[in-house]
Amino acid sequence: MTTQIAVRLPDDVVSWVDSQVSGGAAPSRAAVVSHALEREFRRAAAERDAQILRENPNDDLDGFVSWTAEHFTMDEDPES
Repeated sequence: MTTQIAVRLPDDVVSWVDSQVSGGAAPSRAAVVSHALEREFRRAAAERDAQILRENPNDDLDGFVSWTAEHFTMDEDPES
């Protein structure tokens, strides 16, 4: 399910979004905004996870964290 919302964005941001659509990088303005918000969700989750690890440094996740740090970047698209 989707919900339509109205947002006000600075002209330069709208121009950039439109250039992404006209250049073929995205099928629509909504897709650009949705992708950006999904990336922000992932970034915020990673930040929360990092805070948990900072607060609990003596856990058994060191191996997992090391592997993830070597194999994952925030630039990866989970749908590809």
